Amino acid sequence: MAERPVAGKGRLALALILSMLLAACAGRGGEVERHHDTGMAGNWVTVQRGDTLGALARRGGVPLERLQRFNPGVDPRRLAVGQRLLMPTHQERAPSGGPYRYQVRPGDTYAGIARRFNTRASRIQAANPGVEPTALRIGQILQVPLTGGSSVARNSAGTGGASSRDAAANPARASLPDPGDLPASARNWPWPLEDYRVVRRFGADSRGTLQPMLLATGRGARARSVADGEVRFADSMRQLGQVVIVHHPDNVQSVYALCERPLVSNGNRVSRGDEVCEVGYSNATERFDLLFDLRHGGKPIDPRRVLR
Repeated sequence: MAERPVAGKGRLALALILSMLLAACAGRGGEVERHHDTGMAGNWVTVQRGDTLGALARRGGVPLERLQRFNPGVDPRRLAVGQRLLMPTHQERAPSGGPYRYQVRPGDTYAGIARRFNTRASRIQAANPGVEPTALRIGQILQVPLTGGSSVARNSAGTGGASSRDAAANPARASLPDPGDLPASARNWPWPLEDYRVVRRFGADSRGTLQPMLLATGRGARARSVADGEVRFADSMRQLGQVVIVHHPDNVQSVYALCERPLVSNGNRVSRGDEVCEVGYSNATERFDLLFDLRHGGKPIDPRRVLR
C-alpha cells in the first residue's frame, strides 16, 4: 500500500512527537574545534611546555575529536614535554567505531599502523583488497578497521560504556517501544555524517523520556541520506530548526533535525549518500549538532541497529 505524504494533522503530530523527544537536547557534551589549515596536518608534532591538546588542534586546524582519535592512548590531561603526536590530514577521517581513513606516511607498515590503532594487521589487509602490504605508497589512503565487537558495541564504548551496562543502570532503556523485526532493506546503512561524534545515544534518560541520537560535527558539515527514498518534509519545526524527513522502502523513515538549511525540497527523490541538509550551530551546546532519528512504521528505532 502506498504511503501518504506527511501533511496537515499528521505533520503537526510529528512535530509534537519530535519536540517531546528533544526535551533534553540542550545538555552540553563536549566541543568540536573548527579552524583553518596551518600546514601542520600530516606531520608529527612535538609537545612543548604549556601545550594542550585543544591548543594543538587549533594550531593544526583539525577537530579536537579527530586529533584525539588519531592519538589513542594519549591522556590530554597529562601531556609530556617532548611527547610526539600525529596531526591528521584533512583527507583522513576517524568516525566513531571506525573504520578510520588513514593516509600512509614514510616508514609505515601494516604492523606499525595496527599497533598504533590497537588493531590487527590482518584486519587492515582484509579491508584493503588489492593493496600490496610490502609496497605501500606515501600518501596512499587505507581503511583501518578497529578491533572489537559490532559497531553498536564500539559506538557505545565511544560514548560512555557498553549498552548492557546502560540497560542495567537504566531500567527505562529496557522498556523502549519494540519496533518489531526490521525489514531486510534496513541493514548496513551508512552514518549520516562523514566525521562525527556520538554525544548522546538513542534511549531513555533517567526520567524515562525517550531521546533520539545526537551527533556533533564540524563547521560546514552536511548530513547525507542514509538510504534511497523520497523527501516528505523539508521545512522548519519549532525547537528543531530546519528538519528533513525522508521516507524509505518498507515504511522506514529517517529524520535529520537541527539543520541550518535543507538542501532538498518536498517530493525530491534522493539516493543513499545525497546531501539533505547543512548542519546548524547550537548556541545551547556551542557545537554543530545533528539530531538523527530512525523510525519503522512510525515507531522509533535505535539507529545502531541499522547503521554500519
